Amino acid sequence: MQKAFALVDCNSFYCSCERVFRPELNQRPVIVLSNNDGCAIARTAEAKQLGIKMGDPYFKIKKLCQDNQVEVFSSNFALYTNLSDRVMSTLNNLCPKIEIYSIDEAFCDLTGIKDLSPFGFKIQQTILKNIGIPVGVGIAPTKVLAKLANHIAKKSKLSGGVVNLMDVDFRMMAMKKVPVEEVWGIGRASSEKLHALGLHTVYDFATYKNEEHIQKILTKVGLQIKHELLGINCFSLGQDVEKKKEIMCSRTFGQSVFAKEHLKESIANYITNASEKMRRQDSLCSELSVFARTNPFKEGAQFYMYDRIKIQHPTRDTRKLIYFAFEMLEANFREGYEYKKAGVKLSGFFNTHEYQLDFFNTGDTLSDLKLMQVIDEINKREGEGTLKFAACGVDDKAWRMNRGHKSPRYLTSWNDLKEFN
Repeated sequence: MQKAFALVDCNSFYCSCERVFRPELNQRPVIVLSNNDGCAIARTAEAKQLGIKMGDPYFKIKKLCQDNQVEVFSSNFALYTNLSDRVMSTLNNLCPKIEIYSIDEAFCDLTGIKDLSPFGFKIQQTILKNIGIPVGVGIAPTKVLAKLANHIAKKSKLSGGVVNLMDVDFRMMAMKKVPVEEVWGIGRASSEKLHALGLHTVYDFATYKNEEHIQKILTKVGLQIKHELLGINCFSLGQDVEKKKEIMCSRTFGQSVFAKEHLKESIANYITNASEKMRRQDSLCSELSVFARTNPFKEGAQFYMYDRIKIQHPTRDTRKLIYFAFEMLEANFREGYEYKKAGVKLSGFFNTHEYQLDFFNTGDTLSDLKLMQVIDEINKREGEGTLKFAACGVDDKAWRMNRGHKSPRYLTSWNDLKEFN
């Protein structure tokens, strides 16, 4: 039986999330900014038509946005993550198997399903109706071709957002119209090498005869990509989410920080976020790194603080990690510097159920575990930061990010629930 894959990709995902609760923005240009409202990281088609490019600094395009009534949002990851979970849950209910590729993309195994194009439209319409997020669907016999089909679906207004490349003749015709740099896994450097060989379209690359040469300049993975374009399956669907080997949380401060107390508060908050993610993947931490630095783009004395410790008895307890971090901060902090960024990294992970206990010290106690579980459950139900440790501070301090255009947490905070008249 021939394999069939679909790549489902949310259109301008962050912007679409903002539009879910602001339907009056559906025809207006919308952009979402990076941390500290630095630059554009998501743009609707209307915003792209105005010439706003990915990564444009906001201060450079601010007047353009004001003159053209562009709706500007600060990043609201609590909202985006929640809506992403809903999209993936819907796909999981519709499709036999799925592989979550990113926050806004998933591969689906549709092998054995008849009438693939209508099923693709069903996926699109169900997600739009149930969640309000528009998606593009690319269907093909391999994952690389499904990615290509999705690209065509987004570019072609006639496709209706769904493109099926299961037919060989239609597939070859489509590949002749797409530049080779649009192939999944072919970056700028690889495309330049292919251009030097006279291979400019996807069709040129897929039908190139000298496969030894392709493997030489693009490695084995490049050759596998070529085979996938010919309909030969090389990349299977990966359903198991691989646990992260390290978790890092860092931020650039909204304003410079001078006081050690404020720096400690930021570190405590970053550890709180990172340790919650670590517990979510059922891991224990045996290494902790802490850093803080001044602004390298500003004149004046510069300082970079970094320290790392090995934790003798691996832990998932936020309190212990904050204690270790504060010890490092006390030992390395220098007065008189203007700190602009800080962060933490948890690493050296052990699986909770596979860690060898110490006969004299078992590490986290059952009460420690229960406390962390209760805190995580309350914060998940009531919203991020509902319960936190005093070390994290109680007021908005200078170290917090600038988010002057942040939308409410419609789905993760009772106080921010949308009211409809």
